Amino acid sequence: MSDDPIMQQVNAAIALLHGGERAAAKAQFEAIWASIAQDPDPFHECTLAHFMADAQDDPAAELAWDLRALEAARRVPQRRAGNSHAGLAMRTFFPSLHLNVADAYRRLGDMVAARKHLEEGAALAGALPQDGYGAMIRGGFERLRARLAEEKGNRREGRAV
Repeated sequence: MSDDPIMQQVNAAIALLHGGERAAAKAQFEAIWASIAQDPDPFHECTLAHFMADAQDDPAAELAWDLRALEAARRVPQRRAGNSHAGLAMRTFFPSLHLNVADAYRRLGDMVAARKHLEEGAALAGALPQDGYGAMIRGGFERLRARLAEEKGNRREGRAV
């Protein structure tokens, strides 16, 4: 467990989210964001935004948080990520961030942006570990690619998506 008080708060909210308590998790994420929003550490911002996106009901709000997470991740120095969580490499986080952005764009109907982020994320998938996490993200790319192809076919045939 991190001795970083912000990460402790974020991890507690993540536990609520994963425990099915979305409203409580969202409220905690919002409170944490309010406390750090003026000058957030990019690692805190990335982590909080990544999980805050999952607590959203509106796909546009989810996309906004996913984009914030991706942008913040680009500003996290590798040494900062490793200091917060032993062995964490930011490069292994980018495929997941792009996958989330791509899926949010798909749900909003922007297939061009969805495909762009799908391909960007898939191009970075070589950094994923050969473990359950890596398999989950790689599988997400495969499922999203299939879903985009299916939706493209449905539009060509004039069927509702």
